[in-house]
Amino acid sequence: MEHGQFELYFQPQIHHQQPCRSVEALLRWHNPQHGLMLPGSFITLAEQSNLILAIDHWVLQQACQQLAQWAGQPHLSALSIAVNVSARQFHQSDFVERVSQLLSNTGANPSLLKLEITESLLLMKLDDAASKMNQLRSLGVTFALDDFGTGYSSLSYLKTLPLDQIKIDRSFVRDVLDNPNDAAICKAVIALGHSLGLTVIAEGVEQDSQYHFMLQQGCQAQQGYLFSPALPATALQHWLQHEQPCKPLAMV
Repeated sequence: MEHGQFELYFQPQIHHQQPCRSVEALLRWHNPQHGLMLPGSFITLAEQSNLILAIDHWVLQQACQQLAQWAGQPHLSALSIAVNVSARQFHQSDFVERVSQLLSNTGANPSLLKLEITESLLLMKLDDAASKMNQLRSLGVTFALDDFGTGYSSLSYLKTLPLDQIKIDRSFVRDVLDNPNDAAICKAVIALGHSLGLTVIAEGVEQDSQYHFMLQQGCQAQQGYLFSPALPATALQHWLQHEQPCKPLAMV
């Protein structure tokens, strides 16, 4: 962080036969010794050394600054950014104030910021989570429940929390064509989400057949290497200009 080696990359979230209107912010570390590093190789250490809060704040700050920058560009001004929120970050007593202050300081449009929370984050403090989410929701911020079905899933989350979206975890998408149980879970999550008025997005889509399976089940929103890897902001702009409306790379 001190040497400016972190950078946000953005992975497009496509909506069938529509221009891309949302991306997920993903952290990358340009390490002088090891090259480009993904979060899986250093986030655990950051959590153990108590640096995770500083990193989380930096990521959220950069996302808000990016939204403010895109606001001045007509072809990017409506693009929303999804940001993963850690349990440590979310359960800070001043989390709502921190997010509100970042939005105010950067001038980012709150309605274009989506916070992705996980089930594990909700386990112990559901009432506290609902309160914080409702406060941020009143500002315009939206929420997605990430990795749904991989933890201690509870329908009470969907009933109690002001969610806008459910994400189908890549572990179910990966074997959806070969494992009947994964296929059944994906179908059930899509049907459940739609019945509750939530959008559903499948992550980790890498094959054309997975893409069409999700479409057949009514899941219009998807992300994964089939469409694009996570890209730096400048490369994302180029991708957006040449991949509209969004189609799988195999179909372009």
